[in-house]
Amino acid sequence: MSFEIHVSGRVARVVEQTLPGLVDDLVASGITAGDADLWGPAAADEASRRLGWVQAVSVSRPLVGEIEALRAELHSRGVSRIVLAGMGGSSLAPEVIAQTAGVPLVILDSTSPGQVLAAIDGDTATGGLAQTALVVSSKSGSTIETDSARRAFEAAWRDLGIDPAERIVVVTDPGSPLEASARQAGYRVFTADASVGGRYSALTAFGLVPAGLAGVDIAELLDEAEATLLEVAIDDPRNPALVLAAAIAGTDATGVRRDKLALASDGTHIVGLPDWIEQLVAESTGKEGTGILPVVLLPVSPEVEQTPDDVQVLRIVDDAEHFRLLEQNPDEILISGSLGAQFIVWEYATAIAGRLLGINPFDQPDVESAKVATRGLLDARPDAGAPVFTQDGVEVRVTDPALAASGTLEGVFDALWARVPADGYVAVQAYVDRGTLPQLSGLRELIAADSGRPTTFGWGPRFLHSTGQYHKGGPAQGVFVQILESTDVDLEIPGRPFTFGELIRAQAAGDAQVLAAHGRPVVTLTLTDPQVEVLALFEAAQ
Repeated sequence: MSFEIHVSGRVARVVEQTLPGLVDDLVASGITAGDADLWGPAAADEASRRLGWVQAVSVSRPLVGEIEALRAELHSRGVSRIVLAGMGGSSLAPEVIAQTAGVPLVILDSTSPGQVLAAIDGDTATGGLAQTALVVSSKSGSTIETDSARRAFEAAWRDLGIDPAERIVVVTDPGSPLEASARQAGYRVFTADASVGGRYSALTAFGLVPAGLAGVDIAELLDEAEATLLEVAIDDPRNPALVLAAAIAGTDATGVRRDKLALASDGTHIVGLPDWIEQLVAESTGKEGTGILPVVLLPVSPEVEQTPDDVQVLRIVDDAEHFRLLEQNPDEILISGSLGAQFIVWEYATAIAGRLLGINPFDQPDVESAKVATRGLLDARPDAGAPVFTQDGVEVRVTDPALAASGTLEGVFDALWARVPADGYVAVQAYVDRGTLPQLSGLRELIAADSGRPTTFGWGPRFLHSTGQYHKGGPAQGVFVQILESTDVDLEIPGRPFTFGELIRAQAAGDAQVLAAHGRPVVTLTLTDPQVEVLALFEAAQ
């Protein structure tokens, strides 16, 4: 088998209870046949337009030669560096594909001015702007982060006397505004299957074009996926997608379901897969007050060492030796397989999990609210207002004054943890330059230990296209910590009345506004001297 899943203990009992219904209802073969009624009448219309991913391997085969030819053409022009401007499903799969293959691919999924400038400038290892091509990837063609990046790169190339039409490749849905403008500008355009949602698009042009141009053997990736297609299409209790769906979305004999899914890479050759799974599962299931919250962890994170009752641990491993872990951890899920197999199995399993949860796994009804709030703030340009207090250069703002009553960072954290329900979680959202503050992700481990609850970490605005749907549409269990930075670095967005710095601040404020409207408590911490004050955060969270 190209994909293996091992369960035992409580998880095995849940699977045994859930599998017969999935097999009897012909769910796996129904998905393969494009049966849009599997998720109920309310979801049928959306599902009828969102099952193209089932045929992605065969549909994408002809792309391989086109992508390889374009790569050779770009190489002949002196291009040695590929940058991908995309958000959510347009960037997460290519990132995993390239990292796993060990191929350099610069991902620009941020509006942090420092990150945008670094992507434009390049480096000595991979080349500068003169050696760079940009893949602009957006299903809708109107994604504000991607559009802003395109504008900045166009201006930078023109300043060097380089025609952007020689360097920009566009991936979008047919008929999108981006397709029309790109063709008019003379850019190379790849149109993807419009019947594939963004988070299910790993094996379409959205995943393959940037990875292939960077130098990944995408034909091999498709071969890996193809080897799994028969396994996931049959109505059999050994079908790995059925087993995985039952394990993550099934309930035990008392009707209890663990709604937090802890994802730990433990000795696998695949790099970064939990981040891709996080978007797929959170955005597909986090709605109508229910869902599965993925939590990306280290093998030794607090949630793994002392697992809460509502957390299901899943380890991604590489070989059978790791399956011996079951002897010490009988309630964990262990999976292994090629990257192509992982993509296929997880897409099927997530769609099946949607059926088990009784929701539509193909829409994202709450994503737009943060975008609307951001646009409103960019138009109104309100002042952020004075902080409630400042400690060690960290400005503190809160949606509820009671959270800041202590006047200390430690007290604010304690007050926020007290708002976490027994089945709740903490979400840390960092709207900062990821390239200059990579250590900030380590705050997750400290907060998880301090709060005693599952803790997610997301780079903003990237996570808005990933877990953002779950935060608003999922269970009202979360408390939120936003981290912003004050910086003198900024960059104009050509043709727009706002800068990248203004955009990222509006995105943070807009999301906080929507979360507060949903009754979620939010603490916003602004680092006025980020490299120094990040230490104050670490100390306060211990």
